[in-house]
Amino acid sequence: MSKSPQWVSQINQWFRDRKKLWWTSGTVAGLVIILRLTGVLQTWEWSAYDTGFRLRPQKGLDERILIVTVDETDIQWVGTWPFPDRLLANLIQRLQAANPQAIGIDIYRDLPVPPGHSTLEAVMENTPNLVMIEKLEDSQSVGVPPPDLDPDAIGFNNIVTDGDGKVRRMLLYWHIGEDFKTSFALRLAQLYLQDQEISPQPAQINPEYLQLGQAVFRPLQPNDGAYVRLDTKGYQVLANFRHPDLFATVSLREVLTGQVSPGQIRDRIIVVGSTAPSLKDFAFIPYSTSLFKSLEPIHGVELHANFVSYIISAALGEQALIRVLNPPLAWLWIVLWSGVGGIIVTEFRSLIRSSVGLLLATGGLWGTVYLAFLGGWWIPIIPPFLALGSTAIILTGYRAYQEEEMKRSMEFLRSIIDNIPDPIFVKDQNYRWIVLNQAYCRFSGYSREQLLGKTEQEIFPPAEARVFRQQAQWVFNYQQSKENEEKFTDKSGTTYLTATKRSLHRDAAGNIFLVGVIRDITERKRVEEELRRTTDELSRSNAELRRAQNRLQQLAYYDSLTGLANRKSFYESLRTTLEWGKKNNQLVGLLYLDLNGFKQVNDTLGHPIGDLLLKAVAGRIKNCLRESDTVARLGGDEFTVILPGIKNPGDVEIVAKKISGTLSEKFALDDHFVSVTVSIGHSVYPRDGDTEEILINLADHAMYRAKSLSRKR
Repeated sequence: MSKSPQWVSQINQWFRDRKKLWWTSGTVAGLVIILRLTGVLQTWEWSAYDTGFRLRPQKGLDERILIVTVDETDIQWVGTWPFPDRLLANLIQRLQAANPQAIGIDIYRDLPVPPGHSTLEAVMENTPNLVMIEKLEDSQSVGVPPPDLDPDAIGFNNIVTDGDGKVRRMLLYWHIGEDFKTSFALRLAQLYLQDQEISPQPAQINPEYLQLGQAVFRPLQPNDGAYVRLDTKGYQVLANFRHPDLFATVSLREVLTGQVSPGQIRDRIIVVGSTAPSLKDFAFIPYSTSLFKSLEPIHGVELHANFVSYIISAALGEQALIRVLNPPLAWLWIVLWSGVGGIIVTEFRSLIRSSVGLLLATGGLWGTVYLAFLGGWWIPIIPPFLALGSTAIILTGYRAYQEEEMKRSMEFLRSIIDNIPDPIFVKDQNYRWIVLNQAYCRFSGYSREQLLGKTEQEIFPPAEARVFRQQAQWVFNYQQSKENEEKFTDKSGTTYLTATKRSLHRDAAGNIFLVGVIRDITERKRVEEELRRTTDELSRSNAELRRAQNRLQQLAYYDSLTGLANRKSFYESLRTTLEWGKKNNQLVGLLYLDLNGFKQVNDTLGHPIGDLLLKAVAGRIKNCLRESDTVARLGGDEFTVILPGIKNPGDVEIVAKKISGTLSEKFALDDHFVSVTVSIGHSVYPRDGDTEEILINLADHAMYRAKSLSRKR
């Protein structure tokens, strides 16, 4: 199994050393997420969202839209409200004569207002780019039916407001039973976009989503953005508003009196609606409030003009859609900033540095959210800000408590260990010395001032420092005491052998210290080494003695020339084999061999050749036997063979013939070819006798008879 790279181990150790940081930041983030899910933070998040609109750079005037307002002076000029149908018909005809792209009348016409009702009906029927309004019944108000027109010329003007009364969402579609309704703003936008050959299509990413040109309008979900359990009936999307001042306006009277040139109307979307305070047709949007002043609410006609502008701009790729993080990503975003707050407080120990770090982190959070908002992303800012600040406050308070307890613990430890003769040190979790007794300073040769606040790497040789760090890490990781023998080099360069016991101490605040007690075992190790050397020498001497005894034993039981069993070994083996045969009712064969012509070889070729011949004869005899058989040299050229467990007496003669045959072949000995024969006598237990003396005598006599009768029998 391959070992992890060092940087991986360092990262793992960094995370392990900051368990309290992760526990605190995770807990705080979890509480903030729960708080957010209750809806408590919703209003604050809406306010932050609105601030993004007010702070971002404003675009120029939307030249595609012209608002025809009906204010109090227009009502006074006409003299009545609602306007007569004839006047409205006249207005539509004047506008249509200037060739606009679309005309939207944000004025209810569910009932006739004489005079001129038939004229108005004819004008509405003959104006293909006209869109009239209806109000769908909802939980807040009754509905207002549309005029009797083609449904494609009708759009509903219902709006949805948030809990603080502001409009941040727009409706594109609504279902009433099987009836499918389209909004007033979307109708007008479609009339404008049809010249760009852009029409509503199912989105490729999800057929249930509306795609217009380059924009995919993803319907709002119940927990998108800052919303919690939002009622998402209909097809709701977040609106990307323009400032209310970025739309050109003319009054009703200016249009009807000819003060508006056709160029101001041509190819534009004309939206007609009330701005008279007495009609109370207004709404609040993100631009409606400010930190320094209160703005007037936006009028209904301006709101719908804003919706139309947003739809067209998004479809043409000129303006980003407002997108949100899905809930899991939003939660991860909160956890991330909670961790950032914890890391800053944990890593920047001083109050000033951590304060500066938190200010920079807060600025980074707001800056990131603002830049994301410019790109069309609504990313939460209040929950991560609360998580960051809460984690920082909790850990700062805990750190202050820890530092106070640490101060007390250090004073307590210092008062105790200074009176102990053994060298003692105390380290924090960053492996820095924080307490040392006088004995440690004397032993190391360094003063307290030279050591406090430093690590082993800054003082000791690298190899020793690495061992010290590894032992300390083990104790911190496994929360167990450990004693280890190691080298210790003092300031003068003298190296000692030490036994260091490391253990953990935890104070009331949870601060963990590593306490080490050192014993100088240099002298003990020297004595142990001397004892070890003495023991090794004795072991070597005993081994040599055993080898000598083995050699003597070998000389006592084995023939020094051939390595075969000698006479003494032969007699003991024969006795043991006969006892075995008697006990197991087995046959035992005995061969007695004597070489013929050996003396002549010795006399003519010399004793060295004779010795070689005896060795070769011994080897050939062994090759003819089983592993359980025993061959011995009794002396001179006499050999014996013990054959235990033979099946029948005739097997002895078979072995004898095999030996005789192999020994009759010539021997090549140092460039000499030597021939000898052998005479063999044999006996069998228990057929020929049941004692070794009888069997040996019988085999010996048989061998001599064979020698006298023939040299090869």
